[in-house]
Amino acid sequence: MDTLKIKEEMRKGLFVGDVAKDLGLDVERNYYTLVTEQILDREKLSKYSITLTATDEGFPALSSRKTVVLDVTDINDNAPNFSQSVYSTQVIENNSPGVALLHIRATDPDKGQNARVSYFLIDGEVNGNPVSTYFSINTESGVIQSLRSLDFEQVKEYKIRVQAQDGGSPPLNSNTTVIVRVQDQNDNPPQVLYPVQTGGSLVAEMVPRSADVGYLVTKVVAVDVDSGQNAWLSYKLQKATDRALFEVGLQNGEIRTIRQVTDKDAVKQRLTVIVEDNGQPSRSATVIVNVAVADSFPEVLSEFTDFTQDKEYNDNLTFYLVLALAVVSFLFITCLVVIISVRIYRWRQSRVMYHSNLPVIPYYPPRYSDTLGTGTLQHVYNYEVCRTTDSRKSDCKFGIAGSQNVLIMDPSSTGTMQRIQSEKSILDEPDSPLEVS
Repeated sequence: MDTLKIKEEMRKGLFVGDVAKDLGLDVERNYYTLVTEQILDREKLSKYSITLTATDEGFPALSSRKTVVLDVTDINDNAPNFSQSVYSTQVIENNSPGVALLHIRATDPDKGQNARVSYFLIDGEVNGNPVSTYFSINTESGVIQSLRSLDFEQVKEYKIRVQAQDGGSPPLNSNTTVIVRVQDQNDNPPQVLYPVQTGGSLVAEMVPRSADVGYLVTKVVAVDVDSGQNAWLSYKLQKATDRALFEVGLQNGEIRTIRQVTDKDAVKQRLTVIVEDNGQPSRSATVIVNVAVADSFPEVLSEFTDFTQDKEYNDNLTFYLVLALAVVSFLFITCLVVIISVRIYRWRQSRVMYHSNLPVIPYYPPRYSDTLGTGTLQHVYNYEVCRTTDSRKSDCKFGIAGSQNVLIMDPSSTGTMQRIQSEKSILDEPDSPLEVS
């Protein structure tokens, strides 16, 4: 039994083999051939077993048979095929990055490398960002993962296009759509829209003293950006100056009077309303409603203005007291540092002068003159004596007019002067003070 091979999808009438040669016939003209009758498809039938019979025209007729096996080889003629044209999945918001969302799969009826399927995300944008920043897909397994935590309040649904491509040459591909729906989680508290909470000014609702039972004071308006039961809101009166005077509608947030207003009721009424959602666990927000029970606006203004001004005055007084304390402390520390620095500086200067060894520099009076060693000084002459620095004193004493204060020039040694009487002994002692009489 011989085996022949032919590629699928070949045209009709294609030569398959030499029948005479396969049967071992010795025919001069080899016109016995096996041809295809129709296009062969390997995915439908990959192997044919063909029995060839040759019969002569003798009597009795003799024949011979030969079986030929025909294998249809594969070509890449089939693209990958998804089982669904659209896939959908759900994920709860605030998910952990990297969580697996969905496993998709495409099949290819081809064989070998032609049947090897790879998966890719088709480029697209979500809120102006590439889809690849939100999701990824495993090229081998087709598992789609989330790359970041998803937020229901930002995007509720994502549409991803996925492409499956085989490994043939040239490669064939097909696409599908994956819809990722984000499920809401109760992660947002209610937001109060009215009354507006202002830090600087005080807003109050007026109620006349003639108001009847059921008088509508105001309405608390709140919203929740969550969805479903997470956004169902209920209103409750948490605290009030007079709980017997007001009530809050559970579903609509309307504040109404539950009895007749009297003259004994305080002008300033403070209500604290809590707004809760229906999520699990529930989240809440509080709002303060100021109500003024009065018939005239000036009365309301004086009451609430005094309250506001007193509060602001106390806040300002505390601020200035703290500021004054800080300034005084800073000045005290600065003065202390300056005093210590001056004392250290003086002490170091005294130590430097005490340990120095500077020579004695004689001082010649500016009015002294000598001519050939025979000059004289005036009878009345004032002069100075400078002491050495190692005496630790820098005092200079000025002499007075007198006959004892006469400088005598020695003719044999010009420039050498001697003090007479007590001045000579004083200069020889560096630590003794200089006295000039």
